[in-house]
This record gives sequence, C-alpha cells and structure tokens, in this order.
Amino acid sequence: MELEGCAHRGRRLLPEGPELGTVATVKTEGRLGVWVAQAWLGSGAAVVRGSGGGTGSATVGVSSSATIPNSDDTDNEYEALPACASVRTHMMAGAVAGVLEHCVMYPVDCVKTRMQCLQPDPAARYRNVMDALRRIVVTEGVWRPMRGLNVTATGAGPAHALYFACYEKLKKILSDIIHPGGNSHIANGTAGCVATLLHDAAMNPAEVVKQRMQMYNSPYLRVLDCVTEIWKKEGAKAFYRSYTTQLTMNIPFQAIHFITYEFMQEHLNPYRRYNATSHVLSGAMAGAVAAAATTPLDVCKTLLNTQESLALHSLNISGHISGLANAFRTVYQIGGIPAYFRGVQARVIYQMPSTAIAWSVYEFFKHFITKHQQDRKSNS
Repeated sequence: MELEGCAHRGRRLLPEGPELGTVATVKTEGRLGVWVAQAWLGSGAAVVRGSGGGTGSATVGVSSSATIPNSDDTDNEYEALPACASVRTHMMAGAVAGVLEHCVMYPVDCVKTRMQCLQPDPAARYRNVMDALRRIVVTEGVWRPMRGLNVTATGAGPAHALYFACYEKLKKILSDIIHPGGNSHIANGTAGCVATLLHDAAMNPAEVVKQRMQMYNSPYLRVLDCVTEIWKKEGAKAFYRSYTTQLTMNIPFQAIHFITYEFMQEHLNPYRRYNATSHVLSGAMAGAVAAAATTPLDVCKTLLNTQESLALHSLNISGHISGLANAFRTVYQIGGIPAYFRGVQARVIYQMPSTAIAWSVYEFFKHFITKHQQDRKSNS
C-alpha cells in the first residue's frame, strides 16, 4: 500500500484504510512522508521510519484510538474540489467575484481616473485619495463617485466569468504538461495572459463609457447618453481604441498578478485548502505589485479612453489620439517621466482590496458551489 503524490500541492490520494489494530507499510518521502502518513492514519498511529532518512518505507501501527478517514472526508479537502468543478462553476464564481471587485472599490476607481488626468481643471486637482473623495462628495454630491457603476457591473460579470473559467482550464492543461502533479509559474502566467484576451474584449467598451462618466465636468448623466454620443461622434471603433493598450497593460499585469498570487499561496497555504485569510492576503499583495508595475500603461489607457480635451489642446492636437505609441509620446510631452505615475497611489489603493475581494469571493464560491454539486451527487 502506497501513499503517492503527497508532496504535490498538498493533495492526498487516499487508498482504503487499514483495519484497527493492524500494521501497514507506507511509502514515505523523508519527514514530510512520515508526517503525511500520520495525518492520514490519525493521531493514534505510530510511525517508525526505515533507515537512511530519505525515501523508503515506514511501518505504521494503527491502534484502536486511531481515526481512519473514509472517502467522505476527502470532500473536505479543498484542493481536490477544483479537479471536478465544471466550467459553469468557474464562470459563476468568476462573475460574482468580478462584480463585487469592481463595485466595492468603485469610488476609488473614480478618483484614480481623475488623478491620472494630465492637465486637470484647477477645481479637480487633488492632494491624495481622501482629499479627492471628500471634495467630490462636497462639491458634486454624494452619489457622484458612483456614476458609471451600472455599466461597470454589467461588463464585469461576463468578462470575469470568461476570465476565471479560461484561467482555471488552461492552468490545469499547461501545469499537467510542464510540471505534472505540481505548480508551474509559467503555466500560471500563460493562463492569466490568455484569459486576459477574453476579459478585455468583453470589458473594454464598458471601460470607455465608465471613464468618460467619471471625468470632472462630464456631460454624461446616463450610460445610454454616453454610449449614443460616442457612437455618433467617434464611431464604434472608439469603444476599442484602447484595446491594444489595455492588452499591453493587462497581459503583464495579469502575469505578475497570478505569479505573485500563486507564490504567496505556496507560502501561506502550501496544502491549498480553502483558507479565506490566505486568499485575501495573497490577492492584496498580488494586486499591489501588479498595479504599481503597470501604472504607466494605465495612464496611457486613460488618455486614450477619455481623449482629455485640455491635454490635447495644450499640444494643439486636433482630432483624437490613437495607439499606444502616440499616447506614450503625449504623456511625456505634457508631464515628463513623473506623468507616467500619476494616480499610482489611488491605483494601488484601489487594486489591493479589489483583488483581495475577487480572489476570496472566487475561491469561496468555487468551494461552495462544487461542494453543493458533490452533495447533490452523493444524495442522488
């Protein structure tokens, strides 16, 4: 009887347990193997390691006080749940996580958009995030930071459903190829990049409308008014003018994000059980690192989405800015190197809780929905 794969991401493949009062020989991998053997057999098991201290066998005596888990106990192994989770499970969990991620921190996102303006109106120059929120509420009304929330929520649901479903599926396929039975940073990063292609295709139009409604003195009070006006004046291409820039930003963002998240999980949650605290901390750290690293690209994306009139007039630019190269050049001409980091504080403050919320909610719903599916199968 062998216990295999115990060192891989905390999975325990449990064979039939021995009878009480018997002795079993269990294959072990050093101290970890002995520890896992004890954990599998219960607190009453006595493990005697073979000579050499490395890979070998251990003789395990099981007393009457030992607790031997049966197959029902494996349902509580969180890391085993995603293996049988359906695509629908990942999409449902991703949609809920995405909507909450964008909605909870939306007022800070409004501040970020304004602080990234290259030449803001004098009335819209803010010292920091709290100063911006206070002044927006006092001068423009308590609901002003929430304008555009409805279009964001509408776009975030399907975008994140595609995003997480693609990520989970591709991560599993690539991990099995690159590092069978283990975790691969290359697989995580690649899966995150491909998932971003689908996410941004669904989310980009909503981003354009949202940021135009967030701007200071925005003439748009309703989403439909904004969509109609953009369509009439700039055409359908305006909704995807920043798509390549969004991808250029989000692909490295998501690669850094997923690699950092999985790295943190390896240290905070090495056995990959459902652990809300580890998901929150890992998500927050991943969001902060990725947000800070990609702020220059986010500033360029904001310029392309908003087509900031004061900035364009100061450089005597007629028409519209298009393309990442033009946006980069314009940002530098107006503010130099520091301009690329406008709003970095707001971006990090927004992204840390957002990604923490997204990962914790996603992992919870993935756990909850799959557990529910398993319970239904067992009762049928």
